[in-house]
Amino acid sequence: MTYHIIVSFAKDRAYEFKSASGEVSVTTQEEARRWLDKEFADLKCEITSPTGKILIIDKLLAVARTVGESRFSQENEWARQYARNVALTLGRDLVRVDVEHMRLGY
Repeated sequence: MTYHIIVSFAKDRAYEFKSASGEVSVTTQEEARRWLDKEFADLKCEITSPTGKILIIDKLLAVARTVGESRFSQENEWARQYARNVALTLGRDLVRVDVEHMRLGY
């Protein structure tokens, strides 16, 4: 299986990351969630939620928004790791992280 993660900052500014299942399976879903939690905390991401709950989807979007487009456009190891952890956390082989509209698509 190939995992395909697209991080989009605008209609014409999308960055695609593909990983084979062997690359993704070196990490567990729990480790992927911990990585995202750590990035969320280290980046001091903020989410205003009327209920006070922060969902994993909120964290995925906030981390992408906070690091910004330049980190993804460089297609560096951090961006590839983000994409792998998104795939593992959500358990999906195709995910679109729409930063502009702050939503995820499958």
